[in-house]
Amino acid sequence: MLELITTPEAWAALVTLTAMEIVLGIDNVVFISLVIQRLPPEQGLRARQIGLSLALVLRIGLLFALSWLIRMQTPVFSLAGHDFSWRDVILICGGAFLVAKATREMHTEVEGDDTFGDEDTALNLAGRAFAVIVAQVVVLDLVFSVDSILTAIGMAEHVSIMITAVIIAVGIMFWASGPLSAFIATHPTTKMLALSFLLLVGVTLVADGFGVHIPKGYIYAAMAFSVGVEMLNVSAAGRRRRKRADASD
Repeated sequence: MLELITTPEAWAALVTLTAMEIVLGIDNVVFISLVIQRLPPEQGLRARQIGLSLALVLRIGLLFALSWLIRMQTPVFSLAGHDFSWRDVILICGGAFLVAKATREMHTEVEGDDTFGDEDTALNLAGRAFAVIVAQVVVLDLVFSVDSILTAIGMAEHVSIMITAVIIAVGIMFWASGPLSAFIATHPTTKMLALSFLLLVGVTLVADGFGVHIPKGYIYAAMAFSVGVEMLNVSAAGRRRRKRADASD
């Protein structure tokens, strides 16, 4: 174990894996930040803690079951001339769930939703929705964990390095999810952008499950460009509000 701490190759693998886990965890953070929007702040924090804690447990558990995880890539049935493994099934189901969830949330944002008409009703329904939201987070945690760990296999020789990278990455994800959730709540237009990200990720997961691999670099590059444009829009809107406030004074 000592040589792992002092070996430059081990540190390089740790930094690389941590960076990769953080990038692959962006989808997870965006999803959690979105689904907790309808919960009261206290329940939102609990849902965030539970969701990312489960993400950590699932990733570490999968690392200790690498042989079983690798077997998940073995074809188990064929359909229309294409072989499907359990990994493919998980990605397809998870991607379809993301597409359905993002589409439903977009419809709610566009059409409006009076479900939470008053504060008492909102708190009551939010309390009942807590278990449903946590269940949704668990489902997506499983999908993102399988995808993340399968990508990490082969990048490091030691499970301890991979576990350390996962712990660091999930810690950073937890730290980032709070400000991200608050930013989305403060700037409603960014919620539609985040939902578009999830829709894109869902389609990518389904395509991957059917054997059509879309390089994630393209996806993240498109997301980064969209975020940059949205930041310019938010900055411009802020300047316009300040000018109107100064003019009214």
